[in-house]
Amino acid sequence: MRARCGICHHGCNLSDGQLGVCRARRNRGGKIVCESYGRITSIALDPIEKKPLYRFKPGSRILSVGSYGCNMRCSFCQNCEISMADPEKAEDEVRRIELSPRELVDKAVALKPYGNVGLAYTYNEPFIWYEFVMDCAKLIRDNGLVNVAVTNGCILEGPLLEILPFIDAMNIDLKSFRHEFYKRMGGDLDTVLNTIKTAAKYCHVEVTTLIIPGENDAEEEMEEIASWLAGVDKNITLHVTRFFPAWKMTDRPPTPVRTVYALAGVAKKYLPYVYAGNC
Repeated sequence: MRARCGICHHGCNLSDGQLGVCRARRNRGGKIVCESYGRITSIALDPIEKKPLYRFKPGSRILSVGSYGCNMRCSFCQNCEISMADPEKAEDEVRRIELSPRELVDKAVALKPYGNVGLAYTYNEPFIWYEFVMDCAKLIRDNGLVNVAVTNGCILEGPLLEILPFIDAMNIDLKSFRHEFYKRMGGDLDTVLNTIKTAAKYCHVEVTTLIIPGENDAEEEMEEIASWLAGVDKNITLHVTRFFPAWKMTDRPPTPVRTVYALAGVAKKYLPYVYAGNC
């Protein structure tokens, strides 16, 4: 029996036993199940600025967790060991621990004396293990802590609206303002733009644009990004960050520092909170 996943723009229509594009969701007997539920590949108590979130609880720390898989295929992925892992291939097996939502939330609560303010769902795309994030987010709220999602923004409006009441802050990648770029990377620009517009109505939103030489480093494109964000909410924070060669994109050098600062300067014509990062 086939089943269609309703989490992201791919809308995978899967036969029984088949994995979706994200490699974390599978059709089991006609029902889409989250196979990465509770499977944690990365966990750390990070400064919240590392997410990056600069204008949400600055100076605090947050327990950050990730699993495996992603619904995009960015050739420059910095976390490809987990985001691109395929559980059906032995060579892609990643080390992991398994925790229930209650066990993870108990860890977050125990870290409050060390400055922890909540849970950040990050490192890989958080919304592909949607059910686990939702279950944890509800428990975190019950314990007076906050939820942060660091996402590529490729989530459909239905599930986004369902989870947003439990999310306190998001950092959303806006990788480009070109449909063709997103198509090559397995994403969908319109979906990302809708995620930013919708999330901005519910929680604190910061946006990250990674500047890749020869891809999205034109001043015209930064003008489009910054002016569009200002039209959504002029107080949205924008992080303009530097590319370093990774995974399948090692054919070009790191972004020149002067380029990052120049594009941040362009964005500042529209937005008051713009930061040049990784320089």
